[in-house]
Amino acid sequence: MTMIVDAIYENGKLVLQEPLPLPEHAHVRVTVESDLERAAWLKLSEESLKKVWDNDADDIFNELLEK
Repeated sequence: MTMIVDAIYENGKLVLQEPLPLPEHAHVRVTVESDLERAAWLKLSEESLKKVWDNDADDIFNELLEK
């Protein structure tokens, strides 16, 4: 089962915003994604997409489609 949950890091521990539907002592794998890292990746992604989608080279394809 895969879930995405929000938590707050306090005093060296992750504090969940709500309980999880898991049995006691269940083993889980935690992936930490900070807001700062996420914002940086989103910015890089946006810049890359602009280069791909907003360029003069695509004009030739539009002209070919019109023929």
